[in-house]
Amino acid sequence: MAHAYTPGLKAIPCTVLRKKRMLPIPGKVLAESGKQIDALDVVAQTELPGKVYPVNVANRLGISPDEIRGYMVKRELDKVKKLETIAENKPFISWFKTKIESPVAGTVESVSELTGQVLLREPPKILPLKAYIKGRIAEVHPNFGVTIETEGTFIQGIFGIGGETNGEIAAAVESPDEELVAEDIKELHKGKIVIGGKHASLNTIKRAIEIGVHAIVVGGIHDRDLRQILGYDIGVAVTGTEQIGLTLVVTEGFGMIPMAEYTFRLLKSREGEKASVSGATQIRAGVMRPEIIVPGYPKNVTQCKKDEGRGWIEPGDPVRIIREPHFGVIGTVASLPPELTKIPSESRVRVLEVTLPGGEKLVIPRANIEVLEK
Repeated sequence: MAHAYTPGLKAIPCTVLRKKRMLPIPGKVLAESGKQIDALDVVAQTELPGKVYPVNVANRLGISPDEIRGYMVKRELDKVKKLETIAENKPFISWFKTKIESPVAGTVESVSELTGQVLLREPPKILPLKAYIKGRIAEVHPNFGVTIETEGTFIQGIFGIGGETNGEIAAAVESPDEELVAEDIKELHKGKIVIGGKHASLNTIKRAIEIGVHAIVVGGIHDRDLRQILGYDIGVAVTGTEQIGLTLVVTEGFGMIPMAEYTFRLLKSREGEKASVSGATQIRAGVMRPEIIVPGYPKNVTQCKKDEGRGWIEPGDPVRIIREPHFGVIGTVASLPPELTKIPSESRVRVLEVTLPGGEKLVIPRANIEVLEK
């Protein structure tokens, strides 16, 4: 049987997932191998060095740099409080005494006899690393982190912004082609993962931020609204670090695009259950997709899929068209002609035949589709 290799988004009711959680610099791993952990549990932590503040003691006291140690009240590694004296002169008349006070609380990092400067460092900041997903510690990476394994529903979006978050799934609309409007966001959605339909407007997103919604998952968004939310164009940058007050996951694309029926029903079937959501997206090398993970077995499912997909496409597979004029349309692969076919741009490329829900068939370049893994 003919088949083609193609990238695609996943919407899987239950699969086995492994997530590696790693610190940016060496630290301490707090979780043990085989231990069951919750999404909000801290599995590792490290200390980020505090900010350094230079103080030119020699210049302020009017002494040469090599004399500095004779005027220091504090020594290397001594703790200091904010506005505490770190150096002073010793005049015959106390009226002319000059004191140098610390601008911050912290530690004396160094005293230089070459420059006459004292370096003060603020206390280190603790950087905790949360599990992000509920599951089991499958592997411990000493000094850096862990690998967490879980079984559950896994859905990828096409674009997202905002970091990792957690909350209960709450469907705010009844169908995937219904727009998520500001009036749909209620007080009861505070701290929830809100599922919308075909579109979320700027007003809707602002309302969700005001209420305290943790994440919105919706079919489409207008790029102009995205620019107003962020204040800039994203381009091809990596997303996921935006601080806008919530995480946004777009499952289909830009514009008024209904969420895929299968994706919507799958999310709605897990309503009321806790999910982990990340808006991190990278569209260049090392592709990274926004995701929704719901640990645990869905209703009427007794066994999780063990593989992550075969990596190619065959007749009968569901696909989404990702180029105009049929952007966002979902259909089924009818055939994979092996010969090159001329397209309107006059190029000759490999194509596939897609059957739409209404029975219409389209011939689409293989590069213009992505498989929807279910």
